[in-house]
Amino acid sequence: MNQYINEGQLTPNTFPNLESWLHHLENAHPVGIDMGLHRINEVKQKLAIHFSCPVITVGGTNGKGSTCAFLESIFNTAGYRVGCHTSPHLLRFNERAKINGEEVEDSILLENFSAVEVARCSLPKPVSLTYFEFTTLAILNLFAKSQLDIVILEVGLGGRLDAVNIIDADCSIITSIDIDHVDYLGDTREKIAFEKAGIFRPGKPAICADPLAPNSLIKYANDIGSKLYLQGKDFNFQGDQQQWAWAGLDKRISGLGYPALRGANQLLNASAVLAALTALKNIVPVGVQDIRTGFALVDLPARFQVLPGKPTVVLDVAHNPHACSALAQSIDKMGYFPFTHAIFGVMSDKDIVNIIRPLLGLIDYWHCVDLPIERAAKAKSLELALENQGVKNSIDSGISVSSSPKDAYSETLESITENDRIVVFGSFLTVAGVMASLGSTRITQAH
Repeated sequence: MNQYINEGQLTPNTFPNLESWLHHLENAHPVGIDMGLHRINEVKQKLAIHFSCPVITVGGTNGKGSTCAFLESIFNTAGYRVGCHTSPHLLRFNERAKINGEEVEDSILLENFSAVEVARCSLPKPVSLTYFEFTTLAILNLFAKSQLDIVILEVGLGGRLDAVNIIDADCSIITSIDIDHVDYLGDTREKIAFEKAGIFRPGKPAICADPLAPNSLIKYANDIGSKLYLQGKDFNFQGDQQQWAWAGLDKRISGLGYPALRGANQLLNASAVLAALTALKNIVPVGVQDIRTGFALVDLPARFQVLPGKPTVVLDVAHNPHACSALAQSIDKMGYFPFTHAIFGVMSDKDIVNIIRPLLGLIDYWHCVDLPIERAAKAKSLELALENQGVKNSIDSGISVSSSPKDAYSETLESITENDRIVVFGSFLTVAGVMASLGSTRITQAH
C-alpha cells in the first residue's frame, strides 16, 4: 500500500510541521535503504533541479562530515554564499541543510517537502522514495533556488547509487576507504572503492584522501577520464607540534595552524580539502588567509569533541573499525585519567568485534546501551561481545547495560570522580542521546 499522499489530496496542512513530515517519511517507503537512482531521478527531472554554481560531492567511509565542514567554513570565510547538505543529523533535522553556516528554518524546508511531494504525485506512475531520497531532493530543490555560489553535498551511503549522485559534481572528494556497509557495498576495499568512485565525473577533479587508494578507484577514474589527484602522490602534507604545511598541484602552503577539529585523521581530510580548493582555484578562488581562518573556526559536533569541565567527556560518532582505530589513537594521546568509562551503542549490522577491539586496552568500564530503533544491537549482545573479548567485571573494570544513552550517562556520573574520563561513541543515536541529556550549556561552551 502506498502510504504517500495521493495526487490531489495534498494541502498545506496535510503535515503541518517538520516533525509530522519526517514521521511520515520514516514509514512511506517499504525499506529504509533502497539503492538506485531511477526513482529519485524521475522526481528530480519533474522538479527541474539544476545548479549553475559549482558542486563539490564528498564521499568516503569516514571523514565526510569533517571534510564538508572544512569546505563550508573556508568558503564562508571567503565570502561565498554556501549551501551544505550533510547527514545524518544529531539533534535536529535542520542540521542537514545549511546556507551560509545557518540551519534552514522549518518553514522553508516544509515548502520544499511539499514541492517534492507535488512533483512525485504528478508523475504518470508515482514512485515511492526513501526518507533520505525524499529529504535530499527537498534540500537540493531549495539549494537550486537559493542563488548560491557553491554547493557541498555529503554522500549518504556508498556513492555510485547514492541519492546525491543525481547531481554531477564539479569536484569529488573521497576521504577514506574501509570496510563498512558490506551488504550494500561489498566486503573488500576494492569493491567498496569502486562504489565510492561512482561520484567521479569525466574531466572533473577527483580527490582521494586515502593514502592507500585501491586499484579499483584509480582504474575507474582513469577509465572515465577524471582528473585524479592522490594523497601521497599528487599532494601531501607534513607537520610538527606547532604547525603543518601542504604541497601539491604546483602550489605550497606553509605555516598552517592545526584545524579546530581534533582527531587522528583530520590532517588527511584537511589535505584533501586543500587539493580540491587548488583544483577549483579558477572557479571559486580562496586566499590563504581564508584557508587559515576557515580551519581555525570550523565547528562540527561529535568528531572527537572534548567538552570543557569535569569529568572530561569525549563525543565521537565512530561506528566502524576504521573510525574506532582513529578514536583509539586520539584518546591514547590525551594523557592520564584514573579510569575511562565508555558509553557505547551501535547498529547490529556493524563489525562489532573489530569496533571494540582497538579500544580494549584504553577503556576500563563499558556501559552498553539500547537504542530506539530495530536495527540497533541490543545492549546485552554488546555485553556478550565484550565478555568474549576478555572484558571482566572486577574492581578496575566492568560491563553494565542500560536502556538508553541518557540513563547510562546518569548512572556513570554516579560512579566516577571528576578526574575520570567518559568516552561516548558509536551510533549517532548514542551520541545524540547523551548530548540531549547534557543540555545546551556544556555543549555550547565547547564551541
